[in-house]
Amino acid sequence: MAEPFSLLMPVYRGDHAAHFAKAFASSVAQQTLKPAQVVLVQDGPVGDELAAAIEAAVAASDVAVVHHRIPENVGLSRALTEGLALSEHDIVARMDADDISLPERFAKQLPLVEDGLDLVGTGMYEFLDDDGTIVGKRVPRSDADDIAAYSRFHDPFSHPTVVYRRSAVDRVGGYQPMGLMEDYWLFARMIADGAAVGNVPEPLVMYRVGAGAYARRGGRAQWRSELALQRALRDIRFTTRGQYLRNVSVRGVYRFVPERVRRVAYRRFIANGGAIAEH
Repeated sequence: MAEPFSLLMPVYRGDHAAHFAKAFASSVAQQTLKPAQVVLVQDGPVGDELAAAIEAAVAASDVAVVHHRIPENVGLSRALTEGLALSEHDIVARMDADDISLPERFAKQLPLVEDGLDLVGTGMYEFLDDDGTIVGKRVPRSDADDIAAYSRFHDPFSHPTVVYRRSAVDRVGGYQPMGLMEDYWLFARMIADGAAVGNVPEPLVMYRVGAGAYARRGGRAQWRSELALQRALRDIRFTTRGQYLRNVSVRGVYRFVPERVRRVAYRRFIANGGAIAEH
């Protein structure tokens, strides 16, 4: 019998009601292996349409849902921290409120965690908001040594795809604020701590690519977050001085190139660990 697990999903006012409904259904009712608990963290007030979608999803769910409301928007790091504290099970699956889990996702990830991995991600399809057209395929590195090596340059996991042991997350201090890169900072600390990690190369999540998705990966705010992260990675000796200098240079350029160049670079190299994305 599979070990029970919790599904942790944050939602905030910027999420679209219809997208949330699809994300919730795909990760609960439509899974061949369902979570035993859903922890839905509402990060601050939401509009009427989204509130109605949340209420409907909770009411229709055949899996117990903890709907945790945070009065004011506190950001992803704190929202996930509060959600983890409400998770009843050591195995926790992450999901965002605008993506879609494919039906076999948890059935393929959970056995790997039960067999000893502390952190397991998957590949992803990128699809467009407007018509659902698949425009890219992210293929992560799956070997633990390759993941560890690649993590010195870039996040080797796609956050919405991961399943992890909460105990392994807690051992390294959990989610901590790091601009828009709290996931990379967490995963790097887990790898540095000796966590057993892996990826399922097969795309098991569909990642929604809306207008401005790649524009948001650039600019001064992203650069400040990038620089803070690289300094933190160097401070814990996760990267060498040479790797730090390389990352600041290469990733710094990436933050300031035109959006169309950033889109090509992300799809072809960064999101795929150096592999060519399929279109």
